[in-house]
Amino acid sequence: MKNAAPGKMRINKDKCFSFFYLAPFLIIFTVFTLLPVLISFALSFTSFNGLEFPKFVFFDNYLDLFLSDDEFLLGLKNTLIIALFTGPIGYFASLILAWLLNELSPRLRAVMVLVFYAPSISGGAYMIWQLLFNSDAYGYVNAILLRLNLINEPIQWFTDTRYMLPLVIAVTLWMSLGTGFLALVAGLQGVDKSLYEAGYVDGVRNRWQELWFITLPCLGPQLLFSAVMSISSAFSVGAVTTALCGFPSTDYAAHTLMNHLEDYGSIRFEMGYACAIATILFALMLLTKAIAQKIIRNVGQ
Repeated sequence: MKNAAPGKMRINKDKCFSFFYLAPFLIIFTVFTLLPVLISFALSFTSFNGLEFPKFVFFDNYLDLFLSDDEFLLGLKNTLIIALFTGPIGYFASLILAWLLNELSPRLRAVMVLVFYAPSISGGAYMIWQLLFNSDAYGYVNAILLRLNLINEPIQWFTDTRYMLPLVIAVTLWMSLGTGFLALVAGLQGVDKSLYEAGYVDGVRNRWQELWFITLPCLGPQLLFSAVMSISSAFSVGAVTTALCGFPSTDYAAHTLMNHLEDYGSIRFEMGYACAIATILFALMLLTKAIAQKIIRNVGQ
């Protein structure tokens, strides 16, 4: 009993030092992430223009969104379509590509990773697609189609409602190899090579079994992080549609929740309404993240 008190004091002292080292992150996270989310949720129940004191309106903002805001419903549909395609496809493309690049030599792997990662951080990514799908006869795609006599006049790719959303999905997929892709590449470098030798002793006979029973279970944290990043990027598409299709897009054909949020938050300054849109978008991300987390936990079992 006499030695219990010093030991307990040492444990408490260690905890104090742990909290001391965590304090900078906790303070920054609380001030710049947690508090804004809570404030945004509270403001979603108010009418607020950014200048006057918020006026409590109960659930009016949410009722207006789902019952009388046609642009919101169209943006919700477009966002779900984009997320349905770009989220899973981008995620699995990142995983398979990272797995294939892991077989290359270190120098060649570094170069290839940079090549695939560059579109996600390049400011000129939109310019490439605008050049390819230029609406006049000088656009590369229109020029090829005209030369092959497949079309009689140039297609207005970014103003024709038939092509706008598919092009946005294609560009988003092209830019989807971002931070989650880098996390998977780094995670593959940390897998213990002896596990593969033990796996082949236990009956693993091909690379696909090796991937499923050995590699993926060792990549749990990286898989979850990559899934969260894919979900966030899939639901937050807005800059792509604005850069390619303008704001607003023709007949709101490429309108997304992020575009709707920017419209009411940055242009109309209806902050309460914008916060309601942000809350719904955040809830969609959380729901999708929970589903992805449940699926990833069962990988390799």
